[in-house]
Amino acid sequence: MIPPRFEYHAPRSVGEAVALLGQWGSEAKLLAGGHSLLPMMKLRFAEPAHLIDINRIPELRGIREEGSTVVIGAMTVENELISSPILQARVPLLCEAAQLIADPQVRNRGTIGGDIAHGDPGNDHPALSIALDASFVLEGPNGRRTVAADGFFLGTYMTLLEENEVMCEIRVPAFAQGTGWAYEKLKRKTGDWATAGCAVVIRKSGDTVSHVRIALTNVAPTALRAEAAEAALLGQPLNVATLQSAADAAIAICDPAEDLRGDIEYKTAMTGQMVKRALTKAWGRCS
Repeated sequence: MIPPRFEYHAPRSVGEAVALLGQWGSEAKLLAGGHSLLPMMKLRFAEPAHLIDINRIPELRGIREEGSTVVIGAMTVENELISSPILQARVPLLCEAAQLIADPQVRNRGTIGGDIAHGDPGNDHPALSIALDASFVLEGPNGRRTVAADGFFLGTYMTLLEENEVMCEIRVPAFAQGTGWAYEKLKRKTGDWATAGCAVVIRKSGDTVSHVRIALTNVAPTALRAEAAEAALLGQPLNVATLQSAADAAIAICDPAEDLRGDIEYKTAMTGQMVKRALTKAWGRCS
């Protein structure tokens, strides 16, 4: 199908984009990579009268370090995450996980900020950002504010991002020495969304877990932090029993939708398997 008619805008600064959002309100949509918005427009699920293309705003791109924090521009594309020396050294989970997102064509165009701001439970970066304890810098008419990833996602296509705000940066704490990480994603084919996915960041003290963050992809109306699963592991060794306890706790919070990727029982069971796989891989990377 062909999208309905719209007026096209190409601001050159975040301030200009925010002003356009303020001018047109709910009639406007931001265009980042376009992989989510344009298909919805073709299906007439989204019919913005004004499309604001933020691809020409240079301050929204790039990856840099600020002390112990890695700052990623919201318009940075997936392939730039994969190839970034900073991320490879400081937050390698993002490099590895980005390789599991869609396909090379999509990764050349799709942006980290668009993936997050869309609020789709099938997208990968919401769970990754929760596991990484990331925060998001949002700019609106009253200036900038920073919100934590944990709590940002409210439901399917629902986030704390207001309709007059632009996501500018993703801020991620660099991994401490000895951090292990993993993203395990079950999918039917290359380019597909996850049937179930799990992101883990973990550290140990001696033979026991001293820090762990576990987040789940596409097994509920929004990305989930598995706090009970984390609690089951803290202060404990990682073994068959504690892995099962964490998996059971993650399974308990699942609320997946039945679709072509599987029924509710299958998706829930696969969540437990992804949790076990991710924890095992991440634990093996602690050093």
